Amino acid sequence: MDRVGEVSVAERGPQFNAEFLERLCDLLKWRRDVRRFKRSKLPVGTIERLIATACLAPSVGLSEPWRFVVVEDQARRGAIRSCFADCNADSLAQQSPDRAALYARLKLAGLDDAPCQLSVFADRSTAQGGGLGRLTMPETLDYSVVIAIHTLWLAARAEGLGVGWVSILDPIRIAAILDVPAHWNFIGHLCVGYPAQDDDTPTLERQGWEHRRSPSGVVLYR
Repeated sequence: MDRVGEVSVAERGPQFNAEFLERLCDLLKWRRDVRRFKRSKLPVGTIERLIATACLAPSVGLSEPWRFVVVEDQARRGAIRSCFADCNADSLAQQSPDRAALYARLKLAGLDDAPCQLSVFADRSTAQGGGLGRLTMPETLDYSVVIAIHTLWLAARAEGLGVGWVSILDPIRIAAILDVPAHWNFIGHLCVGYPAQDDDTPTLERQGWEHRRSPSGVVLYR
């Protein structure tokens, strides 16, 4: 029997030992933004299971504003690929001369090879949650969806899968291509599949585009 004032085992919830915490840290280190995929198909039910895990993410006011579109139609995939090509060309044109050549060599999407593509939206009109927590910061709906994406990302990595977030896209064009409700706000397009190779260092760091900062450089104490 627990002594007065102590928290019972049931109240404490699950306990995670040092080995688990170390493995969790490994998972975070190996969660990379994947651009090169094998074309192997995912086992039946994989993406649905990952989406179910993503829905465990926290959301403002328990609004659960995430909306997932699994893109299987080849014509729609082709239209998304064209959208990326146009946006990527515009982005290349805006690069400084010293970065343009490197940018042109970067592979910034896995759209050609990834067996699964998933567009994720925030339903900004959802009544779920009764507006709790978002009166002064309505953008927290979008933030909630981002957390769900990260949750899916970690779950995929734990199963040996990779995820690539394609952000060089026109949100208006993507919404039209996928014919989604007008009040859905595009958050990101994900490529999901088996990585062609694994690495615990970000691709952009390996290729010299950018380097991680020390955590001490992004913290203020007041």
